[in-house]
Amino acid sequence: MDKQKLLELYNKDLDELLAISSKYVKNEVEFCSLINARNGKCSQNCKYCAQSSHYCTNIESYPLVELERVREIALEAKSHHASRFAVVTSGKTPDESDFDKIVEMIKEVNKIDGLKSCASIGILNEEQAKILAESGLKRFHHNINTSRSYYPEVCTTHSWDDRLNTCKLVKKYGMELCCGVILGMGESVEQRVEMALELAVIHPDSIPINILMPIKQTPFEGYIDKIDEENVLRTLAIFKIANPDSILRFCGGRMRLSEKNQRLALNSCVEGIMVGNYLTTVGKAPDEDIKMVKELGKKINC
Repeated sequence: MDKQKLLELYNKDLDELLAISSKYVKNEVEFCSLINARNGKCSQNCKYCAQSSHYCTNIESYPLVELERVREIALEAKSHHASRFAVVTSGKTPDESDFDKIVEMIKEVNKIDGLKSCASIGILNEEQAKILAESGLKRFHHNINTSRSYYPEVCTTHSWDDRLNTCKLVKKYGMELCCGVILGMGESVEQRVEMALELAVIHPDSIPINILMPIKQTPFEGYIDKIDEENVLRTLAIFKIANPDSILRFCGGRMRLSEKNQRLALNSCVEGIMVGNYLTTVGKAPDEDIKMVKELGKKINC
């Protein structure tokens, strides 16, 4: 599907658009969760991020957590029907002194029956990708965040292609890929369509959808009005139509949508939820998500 066709679809009557995207949605929802295993002091200048050392957000910074803490949080996630669990660390690339410990965390998650390991630890080199695959990592998460054309407005300390190269390494070494975006950072409708098409080329297994939660003292702190609920739904529908084989997943910022629109999205374009809290923002109580999915008549895929 080309850009012009997707733009035409984006501007259709909303009910008609969601009816089209709903044709690609299965009657089940996959839950995942994470541990923020190292927080803050990131060298990159991503304008949305509370963890960037370029901005004075007064966020709590801490080094890599202990292995037992990872196991504890992973077991809690499993009790909330999560089938995937991610170890997440701040920083452009995996810290060399921490990399071996992160590998041990992944192996620990893999020991938990019914839980698949994920990791989100930054831009990888070839050797790191190879080691992660050999360690048994099931899925690696690395977002493109926005379209290639808009990326310089979001970050200048690394490039969109740096992110793409990591996605290619993940697939080269046989791991599943989780690759998505952050909506509402000032991108145009056309650039949202570009994201959908760029993801279609990358072909991730999972596409996490974040909606910007503006953080005080970051350059995007005043960006609360850059996208509304209707345009979030339109974007989700376009992403699903362009990526019918990928699971669209609600992640950070979902709470900007009303309960009604969260349910509408789950019926028409979204098949995954990151349950619990996120890296630096609050999510929804897992029990509420379990109840919502059941009320929609959907199965939790665990």
